[in-house]
Amino acid sequence: MSKIEQYHLHKLRPQQLQFEVYALNSYRKKWNDEATSPHSHSYYQIIWFTKKGGTHQIDFKEYPIDINTLLFIGKDQVHAFDGDLDIEGWLIHFNESFFTPNDVDVFLKFSIFRTRHNPCYKAEKEALKKGERYLELILDELKHRERFGFEHSVRFLLKSFLINMERIHLKRGTSQNKHSNHELLAYRFKELVDAQYTKHLRVQDYAEKLLVSTKTLTNITKKITGKSPSDILTERIILQSKRLLQFTSLQVNEIAYQLGFEDPSYFVKYFKRNVNLSPLAYRERQNS
Repeated sequence: MSKIEQYHLHKLRPQQLQFEVYALNSYRKKWNDEATSPHSHSYYQIIWFTKKGGTHQIDFKEYPIDINTLLFIGKDQVHAFDGDLDIEGWLIHFNESFFTPNDVDVFLKFSIFRTRHNPCYKAEKEALKKGERYLELILDELKHRERFGFEHSVRFLLKSFLINMERIHLKRGTSQNKHSNHELLAYRFKELVDAQYTKHLRVQDYAEKLLVSTKTLTNITKKITGKSPSDILTERIILQSKRLLQFTSLQVNEIAYQLGFEDPSYFVKYFKRNVNLSPLAYRERQNS
């Protein structure tokens, strides 16, 4: 595979509702080859498995699927279904544009979609009951798109569903109930990094884009994430390097150029310094 395919939701039809729900079984059968190949989305995806069996791969980890397992997959995360077509559940797809800007900050940038290291949840009984009710109401709305306030109703129901899931976060201590200006700045920095990491900008350049000093940006990212801006930049480059090495057949020099390195030999040194393996050794280990 020469690249990681990325799929979009109504990209050529922006006037269309930027939200859809699909029955998992029929969707998997229709898009079997695409679903089982590592791929990403430019939108947010919730996968709700209602039947036990198989695994699901997100980036470099496989998650066993139990009854009422929920996966929250953020934009650009690489994932793939296994070959089992005997699955049941739901797929919920939506773009950022489906929410207002404030809702995007609260429900997407600070929430379950930001937890790359733990995107898998086993729904608790009470949360499950509420989630099922919200989904039933959403499905009912989708059957009657001509009704007054249809889009607003779906948006409110999705927000309620996400609030329900966020409460699980709070119980686990993996999320914050209130989001300070410092947290907002730290996540805006991460968002900028996601968009521009291949340009190899300096920390100072990011600070200027965020209208703060380099010192302020450094202090805030260390306080909120425990990492310096440079660490976050390096992690993002290495994450994409690993994805391309594991999920594509691109040559190392092609990966280097795709990641903005003018000199492939420097990319090899950069990767080895941060991973303690050469790119080829990492690929061989992952594929063995």
